[in-house]
Amino acid sequence: MSETITFPDFERVDIRVGTIVEAEVFPEARKPAYKLKIDFGPEIGIKKSSAQITVHYQPEDLVGRQIMAVVNFPPRQIGPVRSEVLTLGFEDEAGAIVLAAIDKPIPNGRKLM
Repeated sequence: MSETITFPDFERVDIRVGTIVEAEVFPEARKPAYKLKIDFGPEIGIKKSSAQITVHYQPEDLVGRQIMAVVNFPPRQIGPVRSEVLTLGFEDEAGAIVLAAIDKPIPNGRKLM
């Protein structure tokens, strides 16, 4: 069971919707990953992320896809890439990551409520 948090704790996590505008293989990563550029709209702009989603997705299938990401974590240096947001997903039964899905178009930058 996970640790209990308060609603104000949850509100501090800034989860936004964005559209992947660029995706490419990240050969320098220790585990197979893609380098992503994600458009979070005019307030936040385009941010970079590294995502270990290579089992279920090809780079060309990711461009144009809307995703959810945490935008208020500090950036992390992953090899030569400065990952600015945490792209959200879930492990499947084999441990491969499946992106958290958005089932209707949402304006980039909208916050999870």
